[in-house]
Amino acid sequence: MEAKSFVAEFVGTFTLVFVGVGAIAAAGSAGLVGVALAHGLAIAIMVTATAAVSGGHLNPAVSIGLWTVGKLSSSRLVSYLIAQVTGGLAGAFLILLALPMAVREVSIGTPTVAAGVGSGSALLLEAVLTFFLVFAVYGTAVDRRAPKLGGLFIGLAVTMGILVAGPATGAALNPARHLGPALLAGGEYLAQFWIYWLGPVAGGIIAAQVYRNTLEERSAGPN
Repeated sequence: MEAKSFVAEFVGTFTLVFVGVGAIAAAGSAGLVGVALAHGLAIAIMVTATAAVSGGHLNPAVSIGLWTVGKLSSSRLVSYLIAQVTGGLAGAFLILLALPMAVREVSIGTPTVAAGVGSGSALLLEAVLTFFLVFAVYGTAVDRRAPKLGGLFIGLAVTMGILVAGPATGAALNPARHLGPALLAGGEYLAQFWIYWLGPVAGGIIAAQVYRNTLEERSAGPN
């Protein structure tokens, strides 16, 4: 089962980065709304497609947050993180091969802190918006009382985040969404990796703790 979960997390995260970077490369016609919808649709589709196998995390911030509340074992956490990071890197590499000029022109779609936005503001934006995302994950997919809506509202949470902070930070809300492209872009993009790990992971942990300790009916153990 762990091998199947690895494949599911790899493919799902691969899809997010491949589609997300491709949409940014086409942003001349798509614009912010198009980029936000592309990311949201990729998440909605792949969370739904992988939920039965791995839970459809596709995001280290989701996995780490759920691990802190006992929803994911330590061995699975390590497997998920490796799958997500390598899936993100593979997605960035393949879209670069497919559309080399367009993707290079947008620095491989790497989320970056905009000029005039401080690192503290970037951290806060990434943390708060990832809080919303992981809170939505918990309430629509993890809680046993959750409505059976697949990844729809998780994808919409990603879309919402990009509409708010896309111009300021790229609204990664996902360390793997940043790290894969950043490893290929290098330089200043890779140097900002700590913002895109610390902010989303902190937001994800807080969201999981808040939901678990205030809203969930206690009963479930590790998956």
